[in-house]
Amino acid sequence: MELTGLTPAELAELREAVRASLSWDSSVSDDELRQFIERELFRRDRSRKMTATELNATVNRLFHSFRGLDALQPLLEDPEITEIMINAHDEIFIERRGSLQKVNLGFESTERLEDLIQNIVGKVNRMVNEASPIVDARLPDGSRVHVVLPPLALKGPTVTIRRFPHKPLAMSDLIAFGALTEEVANFLRLLVKAKYNLFISGGTGSGKTTFLNVLSQWIPSHERIITIEDSAELQIGGVANLVSLETRNANSEGKGAIGVRDLIRASLRMRPNRIIVGEVRGAEALDMLQAMNTGHEGSLSTGHANSARDMISRLETMVLSGADLPVPVIRHQISSAVDIIVQLSRFRDSSRRVAEICEVTGICDGEVMLNTLYRFEETGEVNGRICGQLLRVEAIKDIGKLQHAGLHREAVG
Repeated sequence: MELTGLTPAELAELREAVRASLSWDSSVSDDELRQFIERELFRRDRSRKMTATELNATVNRLFHSFRGLDALQPLLEDPEITEIMINAHDEIFIERRGSLQKVNLGFESTERLEDLIQNIVGKVNRMVNEASPIVDARLPDGSRVHVVLPPLALKGPTVTIRRFPHKPLAMSDLIAFGALTEEVANFLRLLVKAKYNLFISGGTGSGKTTFLNVLSQWIPSHERIITIEDSAELQIGGVANLVSLETRNANSEGKGAIGVRDLIRASLRMRPNRIIVGEVRGAEALDMLQAMNTGHEGSLSTGHANSARDMISRLETMVLSGADLPVPVIRHQISSAVDIIVQLSRFRDSSRRVAEICEVTGICDGEVMLNTLYRFEETGEVNGRICGQLLRVEAIKDIGKLQHAGLHREAVG
């Protein structure tokens, strides 16, 4: 039983009673809808006493079931919640300040949750059903939604919502959080302005998309940018000439799918100065590398990996999944395309930090060579918080782009 003090069956009955009292051919304002709900509650409250807290919670819950996202609405309105995990209609977990916890909320039934899922995916022209039970979508506020339906999900419909700040974080925020130092931030700013190709790698939840957003804020405002994503999440500001592309799933007949590879190829004909691919997961890695190698300098992308070296191996694997190329050829493509790898990590205290910054320096004995520029050195732990600093290890070797942009003195000084 939730804070409303009502059972799922009682909530469903109240909802239907309110729905029946509304006129189907007239619009109702938010205030009028709340009045309808309160009137129905007070009418039924003759046989049931409710506390003020329960009454307010019930009104809000019923209102959100008509105008919001039902049980999810109060969670989405909490700015401290970064992740919402629905394991079943009556089992919801959240992440708040890096800590997982179960909440005393739920949907009345699996059918109610399924209705909400269809409402969410329908608004972004996506489709999910038993024949195609996995889908990525997004909410109007930009939150990323991942859905898995039965029979794949054994407990019932499973939904994972990754939330993003309404106001995009700035580099000053990441510095304040301890994700990196001001020195490193200034170095990355110069690399972005000088059009180095940057690849951001890290594990799940390490903050890759957030970091990509922050780096993109340093792109000169006069450039033309094309962003490519499975589900649009990037919040790039300050660039007027911006085109955002999003993939499309196949229709009910299995036709019409447009993937990341298709969009990268299309973007090359759209006269971009830079291409930003939200995340490289598969064969599209080859197209991304080729774009970086054909004049689209300053491009940015992210990928899943546990280290900078592992990101190189992952890129090789991804390219091989879509093209039968010799490994030496692939490694040459990677070393020519990627200039810098920024490795992000989520530490045991749930903090997200830059763990390492590496420069790709070329090929030696058939291997892609990395020059570690910065590395996070842990010094201890205070009150559960990891202490340490991102220390400079080596100087950047390839300063050609910095010199061409007139930023060499600032970078080495």
